[in-house]
Amino acid sequence: MKLFKLILIALVTLAFFGCKKDKDPDPVKEEPKLIFKFQFDSTQVRLNNFGNVSTIPSTNSAQSPVFNKMSAHYIELAPTKNTALGQGTVIYKNEETTLGGTRAIDFSKAIIKGNGEIFFSIPLKDIPKGNYEWLRVSLAYQNYDIKYKSDIYYGSGTLASFIGYNTFITSYNIKNQPVQVNENKPQGFWGFETTAYGTTYTSIGQAPPGATTVPNPIASTSPIPAGSCVVTGEFINPQGQTVPLQLLAMTNKDIVITVSLSTNKSFEWKDANMDGWFEPAAGDTVVDMGIRGLIPFIN
Repeated sequence: MKLFKLILIALVTLAFFGCKKDKDPDPVKEEPKLIFKFQFDSTQVRLNNFGNVSTIPSTNSAQSPVFNKMSAHYIELAPTKNTALGQGTVIYKNEETTLGGTRAIDFSKAIIKGNGEIFFSIPLKDIPKGNYEWLRVSLAYQNYDIKYKSDIYYGSGTLASFIGYNTFITSYNIKNQPVQVNENKPQGFWGFETTAYGTTYTSIGQAPPGATTVPNPIASTSPIPAGSCVVTGEFINPQGQTVPLQLLAMTNKDIVITVSLSTNKSFEWKDANMDGWFEPAAGDTVVDMGIRGLIPFIN
């Protein structure tokens, strides 16, 4: 009997150790990434196409829209101000299509994000190591709210505008109302939606060529094609100092880039009666819907 008890204890002990699970290995840590976020800033300096401070002509009025969403078609890291467009490190490009005839941005594949949201990230290991002084972002679509006047009615509405070089659009929502397009649209195509006295109104239009401001402070050394919306900015650290984005071989944590876009009086119109209100019925016509500058902050 004593021998039986010893055998039983041995078997139980063997079963305990035999069934004991190995300790789970440490979870695999996510690889570090370069992360891009949008920020819309109505107080940021207002620039022209050449990156110089821009003022509003005496015949025009402008307002700072309340931005809802933005989409980018292309992101490039440029080592220096002499790096030609496309010769830097292109880390993102939205899909394109020829369904509308000529090559165009495929809006159905666009990534559309709001203020503070991540619109793109890429593992740091996938980017060539080195220093990058400039960021190029080709903006494609913007959605924002503006104020307007119609006779004695003061209201607000949502404007969706396509500012990429050429966009194939099947359909899109301005705010709540869908718009069917099913063709290519050049830079400056827009749709507007508002609700007044319980009724929703929509309209669409096309801004003339060259009516979209695209700030590029290094235009003299690295120009961009007419009709594109490749906005350029120099990297800045949290202290506001210009400093290159340094991608090192041993980087082991995420790098977050806040792409701050100037919306400072970015919606501009020819003001027929100079009352400071956007009033199409009075003859006001839009002259610019472009972003007024880009500052990439390294966080």
